[in-house]
Amino acid sequence: MATKLDIKDIVQDAMDGSIKQISGYDAAFLYAESPTSPMHIATLSIVEGSINFEDFKESVSSKMHLIPKFRQRLKRVPMDLDYPYWVNDPNFDIDLHLHRSKLPDPSNWRTLRDMTSSIFSAPLDLRRPLWSIHFIEGIDEIAQVPKGSVAIVSKVHHVMIDGKSGVGLMGVLFDNEKTPKDVKPPNPKSFEPDPLPDDISLLLKSGYGFLKNPFKIPKTILETAFTFVKNKASKSMSIQKEFAAARYPVPITIFNGTISAKRTWGTAILSFDRVNNLRKLSGGSINDIILAICAGGIRRYLQEREKLPLQPLVANVPISIRNVDDKSTGNKIANMMIQLATHIEDPLERLEYIQEQTMLGKSRHNKLGAKTLSKMADAVPFGLANLMAGLYSKYNIKDLHRPPFNVTITNVPGPRNLLYLNGHKVVSMFGLTPVVDGFGLIIAAFSYNGAITITTTSDAKTMPDADKFSKYIRESANDLEKLINKASKKKTAADKTAAKEKSKSTAFFNALKRFYKKENVLAKKYAGLYHITVDMGVTAECWEIILAEDSVIVKKTKNLDPATLIEIEDANLYALYKGNLLLDELKIQQRILMTGSVANKNKFTNLLKAFLEK
Repeated sequence: MATKLDIKDIVQDAMDGSIKQISGYDAAFLYAESPTSPMHIATLSIVEGSINFEDFKESVSSKMHLIPKFRQRLKRVPMDLDYPYWVNDPNFDIDLHLHRSKLPDPSNWRTLRDMTSSIFSAPLDLRRPLWSIHFIEGIDEIAQVPKGSVAIVSKVHHVMIDGKSGVGLMGVLFDNEKTPKDVKPPNPKSFEPDPLPDDISLLLKSGYGFLKNPFKIPKTILETAFTFVKNKASKSMSIQKEFAAARYPVPITIFNGTISAKRTWGTAILSFDRVNNLRKLSGGSINDIILAICAGGIRRYLQEREKLPLQPLVANVPISIRNVDDKSTGNKIANMMIQLATHIEDPLERLEYIQEQTMLGKSRHNKLGAKTLSKMADAVPFGLANLMAGLYSKYNIKDLHRPPFNVTITNVPGPRNLLYLNGHKVVSMFGLTPVVDGFGLIIAAFSYNGAITITTTSDAKTMPDADKFSKYIRESANDLEKLINKASKKKTAADKTAAKEKSKSTAFFNALKRFYKKENVLAKKYAGLYHITVDMGVTAECWEIILAEDSVIVKKTKNLDPATLIEIEDANLYALYKGNLLLDELKIQQRILMTGSVANKNKFTNLLKAFLEK
């Protein structure tokens, strides 16, 4: 890299393809950073048993090469004339990112929550790689956690990752299998970065990028507009228009004021099987159930304070637009606006209302497509994005208009099996997320090893009693469960008769068998053992698929020991086969659930796509 004013070196730096620019969407998280709003995501992981800190440090060091951005920092273009660039940090020192501390007495859950809040409230140093890990020893008084266990609080700036790619990072930092505690990790791979590029090099690189594609911004805007017209997306956006209409204004709530610097958080832990059972009984998706549970907690919290508005609160619901094979770490998410039906008292009616909202919202995003959605963030010129983010916070522009939404609720499916750290079991995980002025409440649902943690992040001014709110979340889940179970017991004779009928999706399996018997090359490519559980309401069928080069077997079975297990409702599988539903649509709605390794799940997804696109 250029270290002095040498034109040849400067030009070489400007053409260096290893220096990657952040996207417009990523930049939004960077520009939203303020003294009261550090824009990082955190994960609290509780690890069973005592771990030696030096062993932990060795383990993290040995994996640094697997996450390149952990040794990169942002280099801003002079005068912020363009989005910043990721560059290798020649001053990287892991000791500046690993912090060791002991939980003070009493070493219980409240003390750990308070310490985590303090850690989460502190911003990351934007002049260094944007992550830190706090190693907290001495957890002695938390129920069902062995004395002497440790907690790991990891912070990563939102400019680096979104929720789904954050789950991928966990797979790197933690182990999928239990290894002997005395096994030493491999030595860290060497890291010899070039010096930082100088300001002139970055200006030249930005100018070169503009010259290569001077019409990028207007072209993106035109393509986006064309897609709206082509797909008649305006019809599917009718729900958005309703929010803006006087009949359905987004209410102003206590969650939409100026926030303080101190973070508060609380969590409710629910059984995944329990939530999944509610999904099966009520229809819809896991996400619908979580939204309904959160809506019940919000309604009670505001009602208790006599602050419940007449209009339903609106939730911003991020959804992943990341492809199955995408292993990058940047932000690839779109947003739905969902009315939470907080104006409805009955929990079951509230769920039905939310289900209708999510179907409309998902229809809009499916019509636009992931490619168009990801381009929309880059359609905003960088200078304008930077300026507006600063002005919005500095001059309290939020006070001059109604908020576009009241609360963010995000649902991130995490690892379904146990993770380990240096041979020790990771007992539980909780996700903390950033809040900003005007949006002082965010709820993150995260599933791990048979449990769903619904973690609320706020600030001391907006929600000083986040633990009480988490209690209301648990009570909301109980109320909804009682009503759904009661309704399910009122099955009519027609329902029972329908359960005895042959599965509609039998035609799918017959066609799948014929296709792969004919396509020997594809059968070999996707060779493996797969099981699909078809939910027909009262009963279920399990189908076994065995693909090999010389044989294709598709049959019903009762023996479940697959490399990959897929769960889907009969009507949804039949609609998928007939082309009335898309596979990506079912995955976003969590109406198809897959269990197995990432490689096997990807292989099955491609197997299905090859058949459906025939």
